[in-house]
Amino acid sequence: MGQITGNVAGAMTRPLTAPFTDPVIRLGVTGLSRAGKTVFITSLVANLMDRGRMPQLRAAASGAIRTAYLQPQPDDTLPRFDYETYLAQLTASDPVWPDGTRQISELRLSLKVAPSGMMAGLQGLQTVHLDIVDYPGEWLLDLGLLGQTYAQWSAGALKRAQGRPLGDAYLSQVTAVYPAAALEEPTARALAAGYTAHLNAARAAGWSDCTPGRFLLPGDLAGSPVLTFAPLPDGDHPRGSLGREMARRFESYKKNVVQPFFRDHFARIDRQVVLVDVLGAIHAGPRAVDDLRTAMAEILTAFNPGGNGWLNRLLQGQRVDKILFAATKADHLHHTQHPQLTAITQALLREARDRADYAGAKTAAMSIAALRTTVEETVEHRDGPLNVVRGRLLDTGRQAAFHPGVLPDDPQQLLAPARAGDADWGPDRDYQVMRFAPAPMTLRPGEGPPHIRLDKAAEFLIGDRL
Repeated sequence: MGQITGNVAGAMTRPLTAPFTDPVIRLGVTGLSRAGKTVFITSLVANLMDRGRMPQLRAAASGAIRTAYLQPQPDDTLPRFDYETYLAQLTASDPVWPDGTRQISELRLSLKVAPSGMMAGLQGLQTVHLDIVDYPGEWLLDLGLLGQTYAQWSAGALKRAQGRPLGDAYLSQVTAVYPAAALEEPTARALAAGYTAHLNAARAAGWSDCTPGRFLLPGDLAGSPVLTFAPLPDGDHPRGSLGREMARRFESYKKNVVQPFFRDHFARIDRQVVLVDVLGAIHAGPRAVDDLRTAMAEILTAFNPGGNGWLNRLLQGQRVDKILFAATKADHLHHTQHPQLTAITQALLREARDRADYAGAKTAAMSIAALRTTVEETVEHRDGPLNVVRGRLLDTGRQAAFHPGVLPDDPQQLLAPARAGDADWGPDRDYQVMRFAPAPMTLRPGEGPPHIRLDKAAEFLIGDRL
């Protein structure tokens, strides 16, 4: 009888107390290969605190957001996202890019919001907490490892290595070892080091699918057995052999590194932005674009746990409501080419959805620049006026005008050669990428850093909850 009374009391209490609990939006921010997560979060927070540049965020434009302020984060076990340091670096008289994401971190931004609708006259200001969780995109791609055996992962990894930076060097290294031979730790360490060098080189060259992710960002796991394995050809791997131990460590990596992240952190996210360097992939060539398409499909699998029983159990049935795939560095293009960049990103997302057999959260694609580093100009060219962007070069500090090439109106002109595995785009297309430094800025009171469509991204991700 006491148990029944307790359940009834709990059922009666929850509806009464729920309205008095401040709503929380947990926004996950991740990205693939230098997509700009740290800058995105820093600029987003700064522009939510000073909303003069956020007209497409309706709650900002209408004045519903009365104030925004930072508070201690709810999870004491996670590092705090170092917002103040990053903002100071971006807004200094000689601004610099902050270091990239190397571990998970969190930041809480609280917003005082005036309610709207029928209850507007009956309620005071509501506090909405935005908990931003920053984590490396490489960790998200590790999800695909959970459904693979060591032999399956090895076969895919060895195939992907062919033709990629330092991939052939690693394949040559593999031919010199015997997986069935007795384990010798120096051999295992040398293989892991060779494979890690290949992954780092591939990521630097614009490839997206570079797993295991912790090989690139080892942190305090560097040198541990859980990161001392590498792909080997399939075969008979007897007890005590190099191949058998590699397989054991692969399973340990899944159990002790990958699963805890998805269970303890990823499962609690309800909105997600995935930052994608589409321009960098295009510059790297058709194979890098197809690799990006595959990576996006793998990412969508993580947000559709219902189709995978083991993943559904791991995430305890939690689903993300909205996912934004944002092509970054839109400021590297004149605004007349932004529609083409968005269309290419949308096409990549559409193909990824089909490949992942995806159904679930609402998804969108757009092109953005969390921090605008260039200005637009039109210069005279031998073929007529040319739309360019001008900015401060990262390597030299000089001002330079830049035209990266004309993106096609039809995304299939890029996706078709990417699917076909072409080595390059052909003689008629040449896509370049310039590395710009952040530009010095003078902010007026009430303005955050300059950006492109950051307000539109914020409206999609959190606008319905404000």
